[in-house]
Amino acid sequence: MPVLTAPEKTVIPTFALQQKDGQGSTMIDVREAGGQCGEFKLDPAFLQPHRKDYYLFVLIKSGANRHWIDFVPYTVKPDTFYFTVPQQVHLKEHAGPTEGLMMSFTDEFLQLEDNRILKQLPIIQNPAAAHEIRLNPADLVFIEDTMRKMLVEFNADGTWRNQMLTSWLRVLVIYLSRLYSEQYNETCVTLNYCLLKSFQALIGEHYATQHDVAGYAEQLNLTPGHLTDVIKQQSGKTAITHIHDRLIVEAKRRLLHTGLSVKQIADELGFEDSAYFNRFFKRLTSTTPIAYRMQIREMYS
Repeated sequence: MPVLTAPEKTVIPTFALQQKDGQGSTMIDVREAGGQCGEFKLDPAFLQPHRKDYYLFVLIKSGANRHWIDFVPYTVKPDTFYFTVPQQVHLKEHAGPTEGLMMSFTDEFLQLEDNRILKQLPIIQNPAAAHEIRLNPADLVFIEDTMRKMLVEFNADGTWRNQMLTSWLRVLVIYLSRLYSEQYNETCVTLNYCLLKSFQALIGEHYATQHDVAGYAEQLNLTPGHLTDVIKQQSGKTAITHIHDRLIVEAKRRLLHTGLSVKQIADELGFEDSAYFNRFFKRLTSTTPIAYRMQIREMYS
């Protein structure tokens, strides 16, 4: 059961993963929902904008809820697989009865020695910022069977339980990554692709304090020119564009989901003053922060 952590610097709360018996934190959780009285009943806080600090995998058997991930609306469809990665902003418009299987796991779980290879797989990296995978009948049978095996193992608490859960998770993540690659045209992983993902991960950690390519190149033990060349070759975008895109995403998140002033948002994102932030935002989005806030909130309402 997710629980609210200590307040963040912004007013968008982050939920951590906790065992469903309430006894402390865990790295993995598996559960089933069964219609009107299933276990997918949400904490009311989930109907407010929030982040999760864990990966969430959900196989939906029935239900028609509507929710947003960052700025994209989704209507939940039966026999579809949904997934999110840490720190995306979630907003559920309605939390009705849902049937399916849900699995959550943390980045700490992926950092375990036997699991580190999973970090490089497309479903975990999610370069397309996707959220759903379409399933044909054979995919549905395989994924449901695998997740039910995990559910049995999770609830049994038997000998070598974690090893079994890890083994089934590896199978599931690899299978889903194949589907992800087919549906989102993912290319195979290379050393340069891994460099792109490392660069993007660093931006995720330091976007508020590091705005230039040279700083990231130093952390990766590369020259700025080499980093720029690789990033452009792998993604079609320059390194500085990746940095700026992340700043814009974070700015939009705060403009939509918080009541922070433009000056406060500029401060949080490491800009020297709000005037420079306003120019930066307008140059990349063709609108001002205030105009964007009014437009996106009107769309939500």
